[in-house]
Amino acid sequence: MQKTKIICMLALVSIIYSCSVSKSARQQRNLLSGSWILNDVSYENNQGSFKSVIFGDAQDICFEGSDWFFRDNNSTGRYTIKQGSLCQGGDRFIRWSVVEPADRLSQLQFKFIDDKRKDVSGGRGYRLDIANLNEQTMTLKSNVSVDGQAVTIVYEFTRK
Repeated sequence: MQKTKIICMLALVSIIYSCSVSKSARQQRNLLSGSWILNDVSYENNQGSFKSVIFGDAQDICFEGSDWFFRDNNSTGRYTIKQGSLCQGGDRFIRWSVVEPADRLSQLQFKFIDDKRKDVSGGRGYRLDIANLNEQTMTLKSNVSVDGQAVTIVYEFTRK
């Protein structure tokens, strides 16, 4: 009986440990927490001029100057786009996390939620590579395909 209890406890500890967030991901979550301004959206790895709709939401120009907020304690947040002639302004609510795929950079992942924290994206979300993250600046990157050619969208943030 004692041996069974020990085995059950070890199995429980193993399950809890495997589901926990790594120290690195926790540090990145802490750094991400707070308010950021998305200063610039640019493109690399391809020639030419690009115009795109980002996150199925708005044109790239609408994101420049947008205000982003990440709340670490419940993994929610939002970004706010300013109203403009090309831009539908307002808040977009998100649930976010930091993931660490084995074969690449850590990533910020998020999906859209409503103001009551219910999923509105049907489980679909987005992942952006965390290329740089410190107390004052953050660079996120996402790889997309344009006419069969790879293009990287670069998002440059500063802490608000």
